[in-house]
Amino acid sequence: MGTLVEPVLLATSALEKVWGTTETEPWFPRSGRRIGEVWFVAEGEALPILVKFIFTSEKLSVQVHPEDSGGRPGKTEMWHVLRAEAGAVIGVGLKREVSREALRAAALSGEIEEMLNWIPVQPGDTVFVPARTIHAIGAGVALCEIQQQSDITYRIYDYGRPRELHLEQGLAVANLGTHPGKSVAAPLAEGEWRLAACAYFVTDLLEFGAPKLYEPHGRRCQILIVLEGDGKLGTSTYKTGQAWLIPPAADGFRIEPATNTRLLRTYVP
Repeated sequence: MGTLVEPVLLATSALEKVWGTTETEPWFPRSGRRIGEVWFVAEGEALPILVKFIFTSEKLSVQVHPEDSGGRPGKTEMWHVLRAEAGAVIGVGLKREVSREALRAAALSGEIEEMLNWIPVQPGDTVFVPARTIHAIGAGVALCEIQQQSDITYRIYDYGRPRELHLEQGLAVANLGTHPGKSVAAPLAEGEWRLAACAYFVTDLLEFGAPKLYEPHGRRCQILIVLEGDGKLGTSTYKTGQAWLIPPAADGFRIEPATNTRLLRTYVP
């Protein structure tokens, strides 16, 4: 009989940011540091998808990511909103198409803030952000970001903060048009919805309160992100704020929730 292959709890790496917050509960213990991002990482290996939680107390910079080029991965991502203060917004795409020259002038003057399409968000919203999309996350938001395993960011406007800008690189790759806004979840099965699907990742939402048998995909790894709930995952216990790597050769296992559970399941298609 072969060795049982079970889910692996991913480690976390918390990063302080000028726009971060101490308010990271219930996903992570509160600390005196301004935490902006918490990355999930595997010991000794790179995951095929980068998963992180983002917490904001101020607006993030207006930025854009490149697409794949010359064998170098770009950065397509998605956001699933976990918490949103009253009036919280996310900027994604432009209100109307503009020229590259007009965008450059707006980035230099600060008028780019008015050009962005700011949409109100609330918990449960999902926004898919393809590479080349001009975007910014507003203040008072906690979200789960799932993206290509790349961290190339071109910052084109930063509200006067003394940080490096990458205006010319960003202008060279930016999509100068609009964005469709929030994604619409597609039902898959009882308690399961597809939130996003592209060449780089597929992400589903799973909600359940009763025990269930989980059958991994036979040839690719998956990551389960616990947004809410606690219980047993195979022979281990899970809780809110954890992420579990399901190896390609993992055996089927039972999930036995002690409380109602919401998970994100993400994988490379």
